[in-house]
Amino acid sequence: MGFALGVQFHIFGPKEKVVDSLSCVRAQMPASHYSINTAGKQREDKYRSMIRKQRPLVPLSSASPIQCVDESPSLALQKVAIPIMVNGCTGKMGKAVIEAAIAAGLDPVPLSFGSAQYAGQTVHVGGKDIKVHGPSDRESVLGSVFYKYPNLIVVDYTVPSAVNDNAELYCKVGVPFVMGTTGGDRKQLYKTVEDSKVYAVISPQMGKQVVAFLAAMEIMAEQFPGAFSGYSLEVLESHQSSKLDTSGTAKDVISCFQKLGIPFELDQVKKIRDPAQQVEMVGVPKEHLSGHAFHLYSLTSPDETVNFEFQHNVCGRSIYADGTIDAALFLAKKVVTLQLLFGQLL
Repeated sequence: MGFALGVQFHIFGPKEKVVDSLSCVRAQMPASHYSINTAGKQREDKYRSMIRKQRPLVPLSSASPIQCVDESPSLALQKVAIPIMVNGCTGKMGKAVIEAAIAAGLDPVPLSFGSAQYAGQTVHVGGKDIKVHGPSDRESVLGSVFYKYPNLIVVDYTVPSAVNDNAELYCKVGVPFVMGTTGGDRKQLYKTVEDSKVYAVISPQMGKQVVAFLAAMEIMAEQFPGAFSGYSLEVLESHQSSKLDTSGTAKDVISCFQKLGIPFELDQVKKIRDPAQQVEMVGVPKEHLSGHAFHLYSLTSPDETVNFEFQHNVCGRSIYADGTIDAALFLAKKVVTLQLLFGQLL
């Protein structure tokens, strides 16, 4: 186990290791929100084969060059753009991630998964033309893309109903992925990743600062269980009308309050999706009705003489897009470290 902002996390692999690093903060994933897994024996053999064929390894960034183990320590590994496949590119979050990827120097591949209604269409984002493939040809397309780009990182911003099927496919093919889509069966999602031994960053929240808040909540719940026993809780969350499910961030915060002694069910969350209410009741700026995330948690003592409020409001998507790119870079680091490690073992 390791700790980042006081949050425990595991890295699984052929040899389970203890890691003590703030790197997962850069990938914005507290332990309860993500799974990170190294390759198993089959994946190890594949990497050995890749190394023997001298396929290019992916560096982290210009700010943190990686040295190749086959060269002298003074020679840094040649820098190449990290290929990234953004599934759900027809949505606003997917488009924001592609634009952030280009700005960060990553290389978005010209293919993406989408719903059947978008199959065959081409989406123009950030100067790139990206062809959308429907559910029927996902496996063959992903296999071809991963073969062409062996250092591929997949980012998923599709829909809640596709979370588990997509994760199973990524694990079956063996491609590392960032799951930013909320919803689905989360327990099954984590199990799928752990059983496959594929690298993955899984989180309902990609904003670093919000994740820091979540980490602080988890620390408080861990160290002061039952501290708010007897208090009542009200939760209000407002997102753009296109968001179908309850906020994943709200669910995680509620879980902490439950540990702090407050009984609360998810169906008690007040979900605001009506634009008029969002402006008048919540205070969302009109220009951000199509992209915002407002959360308010209000706690009241039994005699109503004490009140606590926790609030975090986000307008726009840049905080999530930038965080997603950090997560992709984090995965790239893990993959290249594994490649270098296996290269040393050959």
